[in-house]
Amino acid sequence: MRIIDKQPTVKNPPERFTGDVWVDMLTTPQEGDQRMVVGLVRFAPGAHTAWHRHARGQTLHVLSGVALVQSRGQDVVRVLPGQTVYCPPGEEHWHGATPDDFMTHLAMSENADDPAGSTVWLDHVSDDEYAGS
Repeated sequence: MRIIDKQPTVKNPPERFTGDVWVDMLTTPQEGDQRMVVGLVRFAPGAHTAWHRHARGQTLHVLSGVALVQSRGQDVVRVLPGQTVYCPPGEEHWHGATPDDFMTHLAMSENADDPAGSTVWLDHVSDDEYAGS
């Protein structure tokens, strides 16, 4: 067993996010064959990701606030604290906070064989897409 030191909080880049979003990486692979990545992600009101997809899918567990989540071509879904949403591998989606409240979730995924290809970032969510909430 070993204790993993806390990493600094990082503000996510505007190329991938709209608004202010911060992440604390809780864990990354510790051994050669491990893939698990878990981040504690905090979204300011109105902040959200760009469209993206994950090679091995992504699980989001909402801790506080209300998350907005949308898969391309589907309706925006509201996810409440304590609820978990799963986005399958390759599914284009975005997630973020409602316009009026902060939101915090755990973002859990597994790295692809090439970790650089684990997440593919796409276009920003339009105002109309976000307003579909």
